[in-house]
Amino acid sequence: MENIFDPVFRQDYLNGYACGLNPYAITDEVQRSEAFRSGFISGRLDYEIRNGYVMDGIPKRIVTKKVLEDFLLAGLLGLPPDTDGYTNFQLNVLAKWYQSGTEKYDPNQSRYLFAILEKNGIQVKETYHM
Repeated sequence: MENIFDPVFRQDYLNGYACGLNPYAITDEVQRSEAFRSGFISGRLDYEIRNGYVMDGIPKRIVTKKVLEDFLLAGLLGLPPDTDGYTNFQLNVLAKWYQSGTEKYDPNQSRYLFAILEKNGIQVKETYHM
């Protein structure tokens, strides 16, 4: 393995990682560097942990770190999550993040947030008020 502190190695690794996160990416691994292949494998594993195996098909909606954070935040604030378009595999992953948020849920925190949002002219649906 090459030096991970080498900027060229690191850049190739990150390019491979980004390519691995893209389920539509097709790469000719033979012509790529060891760093790119390592990054691609890591990225593909991260993708498959959240979305299921690529060989099982690509879901309509892709679960990213941002989506996971949104589900955690929804759980923290006691908001209902948007689960339309996700596969059963993805829903199992998202449920863990949402549940983690609900375990830390504080109803007063939601009230304070909604009051601040409404004070700044941001309308919150009535179904979300506590």
